[in-house]
Amino acid sequence: MAKTQKQYCYEWPRPGVTVDIALFTVSGALNALHLQVLLIERDEKPWQGMWALPGGFVRENEDLPAAALRELHEETGIPTATLEQVEAVGTPGRDTRGHVITIVYAGFAAGDRHELKPRGDARQARWFDVSAAKPLPELAFDHGKLLHRALNHLRRRLAEAPVCFELLPETFTLSELQALTEAILGYALDRRNLRRRVVEIGLVAPADGQREGAHRPAQLFRFVPESFQPRERPLPL
Repeated sequence: MAKTQKQYCYEWPRPGVTVDIALFTVSGALNALHLQVLLIERDEKPWQGMWALPGGFVRENEDLPAAALRELHEETGIPTATLEQVEAVGTPGRDTRGHVITIVYAGFAAGDRHELKPRGDARQARWFDVSAAKPLPELAFDHGKLLHRALNHLRRRLAEAPVCFELLPETFTLSELQALTEAILGYALDRRNLRRRVVEIGLVAPADGQREGAHRPAQLFRFVPESFQPRERPLPL
């Protein structure tokens, strides 16, 4: 008869584990795109009535990515998104409910493709501009710090892989790609250098058709998923 494996249970403090999601989008006209982040208004204590990143406690036997997608859906109505794990933060005192470690996720989503439907402990959900000209409201917990860390993570990732392609239509012009990248980074890029590099390393390929504009028609491009590999040489951002 096979021996039953003995289970060990140590008397040791067990911190709570949460997930917090920093989801970004862009809005506005091509020449005036602005970066936005999705926030929820808390409907429960602590920090009731304050704005925060979507998130919540991880359930027992629940994987972390699944918990992040579940909380995002429950609190905002967005059914799915491509998220990346940014970091784990367990600073003592960051949560008044006890010692809580949070796993921070970040990603992009096309805001105009999703209807926001807050539920659970979210009173409402809104996209807020990420701009020095329009300061964000004071955020609950340490979410202001988490948001900036998540944004810095995504900005660094832009130099390695086109993580912002979910914000583009199936076909797009290089001007649209550049405007989107600049809105996320918060500064202007060298037009010729960026365009030469994204074509040279195969991130984009020509697509059928052209986009009519005020001047001559612009060539359409599509992204090449199989080119999304870690790169020794980052993009010139």
